[in-house]
Amino acid sequence: MKATGIVRRIDDLGRVVIPKEIRRTLKIREGEPMEIFTESGGSVIFKKYSPAGEQSQTAVNLCEALYRTCARPVVICDRDSVIAASGALRRELDGRAIAPELDAAMQSRQVQQSQRGIPVSPGVPGAEAAMVAPVITGGDLCGCVALLGTDTPVSESDGKLLQAAALFFSRQMEG
Repeated sequence: MKATGIVRRIDDLGRVVIPKEIRRTLKIREGEPMEIFTESGGSVIFKKYSPAGEQSQTAVNLCEALYRTCARPVVICDRDSVIAASGALRRELDGRAIAPELDAAMQSRQVQQSQRGIPVSPGVPGAEAAMVAPVITGGDLCGCVALLGTDTPVSESDGKLLQAAALFFSRQMEG
């Protein structure tokens, strides 16, 4: 773990402020849930909580099922990274940070379709989403499900299947 040299005091309610520089670097947004762990030796660890990441095995299975059904690579992302991928780019994408363009598509909270492609992760050529469906749980944006490949248009049935998968995944996180 990298030391930052920043010291903060705990207030009378037991709160501590995470410095802005750290929040910006780790993309911690206001209202975002955090997990708190302790380690032997007295360390306290704050980790961004990802409800989508908690469902990683479900995400892997869903990606594989969509890949077999649509015959297109699929990724499922949380707000920061790819949590599951299928197809030829699976190894290159799994666990990678998402591109700002994919984040912007998610932020719209609408299904986005692009013939040029929406980059999924910086530095991974050929990883462009043709369609992105946001995953919204309890009113909070938690991630997205995306069909990759811009070489063929997304059929109406594949688009509806993608939306159903995003809804299914959001329901899995609620339960």
